[in-house]
Amino acid sequence: MTTPAPAPLTDRASYEAAVDTALAASAAYYGEGDTTYSDARFDALVREIAAYEDAFPGHVRADSPIGKVGGGVAPVGDVAHTVPMLSLGNVFSAEELTKWGASLARRIGGPAAGGYAVEPKLDGAAIAARYRKGRLVQLVGRGDGAHGEDLSHAIGTIVGLPEQLDNEATVEIRGEVLLTQAQFEKANEIRTAHNAKVFSNPRNGTAGTLRAKDRPYVIETTFFAYGAVGLDSVDFLVGDTHEKVMAQVQALGVQTTASTEVGLRTCKTLEEVQARVEEISRLRPGLPFGIDGVVIKADSFAEQETAGFATRHPHWAIAYKLPASEAQTKLLRVVWNVGRTGNIAPTAVLEPVEVDGSVLARATLHNPAFIRDSGMMIGDTVMVWKTGDVIPRIEAPVVDLRTGEETPIVLPEVCPKCEGPINKSGERWECAGGAGGGCGLLPSLKYAAGRDQLDIDGLGVTYIEALLDSGDVADVADLFTLTREQLAKAARSEKRADSLLAEIEKAKAQPLNRVFCALGIKNTGRTLSREIARHFHTMEAIRAADAESLAQVNKLPGANAPKIAARIAELGPVIDKLVAAGVNMTEPGADAADGETKAEGPLSGLAVVVTGGMHGPLAHLNRNAMNELIEKAGGTSSSSVSKKTSILVAGEGAGSKLAKAQQLDTKILSEQQFADLVADYLT
Repeated sequence: MTTPAPAPLTDRASYEAAVDTALAASAAYYGEGDTTYSDARFDALVREIAAYEDAFPGHVRADSPIGKVGGGVAPVGDVAHTVPMLSLGNVFSAEELTKWGASLARRIGGPAAGGYAVEPKLDGAAIAARYRKGRLVQLVGRGDGAHGEDLSHAIGTIVGLPEQLDNEATVEIRGEVLLTQAQFEKANEIRTAHNAKVFSNPRNGTAGTLRAKDRPYVIETTFFAYGAVGLDSVDFLVGDTHEKVMAQVQALGVQTTASTEVGLRTCKTLEEVQARVEEISRLRPGLPFGIDGVVIKADSFAEQETAGFATRHPHWAIAYKLPASEAQTKLLRVVWNVGRTGNIAPTAVLEPVEVDGSVLARATLHNPAFIRDSGMMIGDTVMVWKTGDVIPRIEAPVVDLRTGEETPIVLPEVCPKCEGPINKSGERWECAGGAGGGCGLLPSLKYAAGRDQLDIDGLGVTYIEALLDSGDVADVADLFTLTREQLAKAARSEKRADSLLAEIEKAKAQPLNRVFCALGIKNTGRTLSREIARHFHTMEAIRAADAESLAQVNKLPGANAPKIAARIAELGPVIDKLVAAGVNMTEPGADAADGETKAEGPLSGLAVVVTGGMHGPLAHLNRNAMNELIEKAGGTSSSSVSKKTSILVAGEGAGSKLAKAQQLDTKILSEQQFADLVADYLT
């Protein structure tokens, strides 16, 4: 089933009930932030109310939320805004964007000559931050647009909103406070530790956090500015466009929408705006925070002034709302699976619900500790998020919608696959057999043979299962001692056996980083395996390293080092078998005598970031292979653009990273230009 839309309002009684529901949802959100309504569901309800009021203007209630900032129930307080702090009108399609553009054009005498500023519509709470002589002295909520609530008690807890600016500016900066996904998870850990109800989603958590006073704990939030106005008649702001003023604000040390992964971009036409909206929609699943739309503004302040304002929103700006990336549904049951590293992971089976164009029926429940701490129960109404290519996630039950018929989730007492004992010492439970044996062996061998590890082409699950059933393989090292007869039996083909033997022989020459990765050690992966191999250069040196030495490896969290060291020691017999089989145990370019990697090439000393889809001579390389290519050519691969980035390789669909590189004047190469640069290292 899909998320049910509110029923059309056909009579006065249904209208009255809908208004009451909307006001209650708004009051809950602006109170403790615990509304049971999702943003998309609330938007749909408000649209139905507006449609009814258009049809029956004589029935409009005085307290209707339509056309009112915060639905008319946002905490107002007694702090007057220097300039009205209004909300935005909404559009939901390209057709509605075109209509808005036509309306704007009528007001300013033609299409926006200064172009349109396009930035993310962040899913949090709007505030005004007042700085006097460079010091943050007051925070004010939006309220009813004319007056807002004093939120100054939150000063010092908001990332991106410094208490002291880089100069003595007097200015009011406006923007959105939100909880990033990482902050949201941390917030619920803190609230659970203090026996407080967990937040059901980041948006609600932000509202509750901003208004809370005298808590025995602190929850950190994040701020991004989207505007600024003068304060105390001080003429600090310069620039005649939104983009220029935001650059001035960013220069003060305040985070702006330009600082986000989406960035702030100007477009010349509405057609370019629509294309940018679609691009942002594609970026949305990978963002570290929630957005529920895209804000489009006339960039020129002169054109903004000409366009003017309606009662509750400006004519020169609009919010293009994106399809919902979250929805409410019911948790039907929980199934338990065992991953390649032996982790025992719970998956929620849901009443099917449509989210952002696809129907979801499963979502991750993280780990047993999450189930315990959140109090999740079978039959709960839950909020589910679609988060890109990975399995969707659930964060908390909507406890206010419980009926009393919910039942506890039963945690497993034995491994759900092999029925052996469970290691419950950490938040993530593990099969006591681990990844090196028992029920974790099949997925671990499949992983080891994969393209990014040993790259044994053709050795799929069917053949691995046959080799396990025959007893010919008990660990990854056994793959390198297989005979033609054993492979022919598993593959039921001597010709296929010969092909597999050739692939296995080729895999012996893989660099150390791939061999180490194939061991499947928990808390390592492709990136960290490369870092470990580059740091130690030989398997012998890795085996000799203690936890303290491992902690010195770039990108390796010190807290994980003891477990990694212990697992390397446990795998000693397997590593010995790999050595005996003739598998390579060194990293190319390593000089064990002086402990340094002598990688010289066209990228020596350069930090390189790759974004977008690769084509042409790079089409056969996935992201891991691209990182290896960069390192073979002497460079350092990175996943994010910063001032330290030397080159950005931009492929098809390059988005926020390309925009940020352009802002930083980073050197940008096309796929072909980069391929030409590293041609001697391409295979």
